Amino acid sequence: MKLVLGKQISQKISVFHGVKAPEDGWIVGYGALIDSYQLSVPFPQILCLISTKHRKYATSQWRVFTPRYHPKETLYDQLVFALKYEGINLLFFKKLFEKLTQSEILALVQKEQIGQYSRKIWFLYEWLNDVRLPVEDLNSGNFVLLIDTNLQFASAESTNSSRHRIRNNLPGTVDFCPLIFKTGKLINYIESKLSARNSSNLSNVHKDVLQRTSAFLLLKDSKASYIIEGETPSGSRAARWGKAIGQAGSKPLTREELMRLQQIVIENSRFVKMGFRDEGGFVGQHDRQTGEPIPDHISARHQDIDQLVNGLLESSEKMVKTAYDAVLAAASIAFGFVFIHPFADGNGRIHRYLIHHMLASMKFSQQGIIFPVSAAILNRIDEYRSVLESFSQPLLDFIEWEKSSDNNVTVLNETIDYYRYFDATRQAEFLYDCVNETIERLIPEEVAYLQKYDEMKRYLDDVFQMPDNMVAMLIRFLEHNNGELSKRARQKEFVMLTAEEIKDIEKQYNNLFTRVEK
Repeated sequence: MKLVLGKQISQKISVFHGVKAPEDGWIVGYGALIDSYQLSVPFPQILCLISTKHRKYATSQWRVFTPRYHPKETLYDQLVFALKYEGINLLFFKKLFEKLTQSEILALVQKEQIGQYSRKIWFLYEWLNDVRLPVEDLNSGNFVLLIDTNLQFASAESTNSSRHRIRNNLPGTVDFCPLIFKTGKLINYIESKLSARNSSNLSNVHKDVLQRTSAFLLLKDSKASYIIEGETPSGSRAARWGKAIGQAGSKPLTREELMRLQQIVIENSRFVKMGFRDEGGFVGQHDRQTGEPIPDHISARHQDIDQLVNGLLESSEKMVKTAYDAVLAAASIAFGFVFIHPFADGNGRIHRYLIHHMLASMKFSQQGIIFPVSAAILNRIDEYRSVLESFSQPLLDFIEWEKSSDNNVTVLNETIDYYRYFDATRQAEFLYDCVNETIERLIPEEVAYLQKYDEMKRYLDDVFQMPDNMVAMLIRFLEHNNGELSKRARQKEFVMLTAEEIKDIEKQYNNLFTRVEK
């Protein structure tokens, strides 16, 4: 079985589909196969190139190999190269299998039937398509892991498939299984044990300060989550959503729980159809003159929502039970949810709630402190949008749609696989950055502020016997005026204080709140 290689692959290339290569060479592996078979699949974030030089290296978009790695120009050899050096791409295999006849599949499976790569191809075909090829079960040979854990993160627990002599260590289920590559950033974060570091940082903090810190961070996270959506919630609305965030991880994640969360987010449902969508959905704009949709993201077809949401929930439960890394699990589930976009409204805030839910369910934080992830995301809002677009923008080329009568979108082709088999590496790196910022800066800053506040309050109590509400007002005025009491405050709320007393208060405040911590 020969690959019909186009001229642009069989000859040296310097640019591949708009991406400049670091040097002239030949595209191999997934890139070559997607191009040659014209598969409706985004190209991998990192492409593989065979160089004419004897130097092996990597860039942000390329892995460059020396000539001795050049696979033969057959489908099987290109697949072996991809599996060996690029890991498993479930979306690629699903789309490739749709292009091949059963006889071509059998030729791949029986090429080297006891070889690990033939067995992986065989397993993937039957697993992805829920079919059984007319091939006898293997009865000998060592079991091999499906996912190469040197390349991608996998479940710590595997399920043996005796038929293929394969140990299935995929982190998800056939209905929802994003995969994440092992990058230097992710490995460093995981080895640094952020969860333990967070617990250590908070171990000497008084319980009362921790409780107040948690309460403030809940409200802060709730407000930030609304601001990300372009909304400014009332105090009661933000508090209500903050209360829901505080319960993250305490209830099983079910379809009913997702709908309950939507009801909390969308208080006034007069103009929103609640529950899972029964029509198309997109994120973007409408043409100002015609009203036609201009999508930045096209949601999963409403016909696929039940299967996708059920798969997401099952995979979430599996990741919790098999002790998959908590942040990787949170990225897979939360971003998977927002890509599916199962509701007409409220998806973004529930997406960020799911981060809290997964971290809490997997006991990432031992101190009971809710991570203000939305606050960290808000600090990185441009990067957040880029991470969302890194999934959505490439897919627009593969989704066929037309305008509906109400200026929505109607998807015309099968798209379910795009939402269940995606590469979540960028999302995982982004989320780990946010969690790291939360542990290293946001939580310590809030704890330190409350400790300074308490010290300032004790001073005001001892010297002036000032009531709590006046203490809060005084500190707020000082904060808003760079450590000085404004002329208005001196003449109205704090007219009873002498000029000397105000000078002492300002000095005490600045000593506490503006001192540089060692």
